[in-house]
Amino acid sequence: MTPRTHLALALAPLPLTAALVLAACAPSPEAEAARAARDAERTPAVTVVGEGQTCITQSQIRQSIVRSDSVIDFEMRSGKVYRSTLPNRCPGLTIDRSISWENSIDQLCRQQIVYSLQNFAGTLQRGAGCGLGEFVPVEYVKVRE
Repeated sequence: MTPRTHLALALAPLPLTAALVLAACAPSPEAEAARAARDAERTPAVTVVGEGQTCITQSQIRQSIVRSDSVIDFEMRSGKVYRSTLPNRCPGLTIDRSISWENSIDQLCRQQIVYSLQNFAGTLQRGAGCGLGEFVPVEYVKVRE
């Protein structure tokens, strides 16, 4: 038996092992339901007030609010609010609820990569990078007490 053949035989069970390890790391349906419930609590209800936009003007953003691993609200200086629902969940986005991005123009656009910012011992470090979704103009629904 040559070393190459031996190596191939030794690695043969790895795809099955890797699949089992990944399956063990996948969140259970109960954990996913709990995460979805937490996200719903953090994400205020809105009414859509217009067509989604591809880009918003960066210099007009007053603040960004991370609502969940897949929703970011951009509050503008004019009082308008745009909600971007990311096409995919962004791991770690809700840890410190901060984002950053790099831009050479005064536009923040759909599919642009934003990064979660995480505080490690007082130092901000970039976390996962995730693409933005369309910017949908919304108004927060006022809760009646």
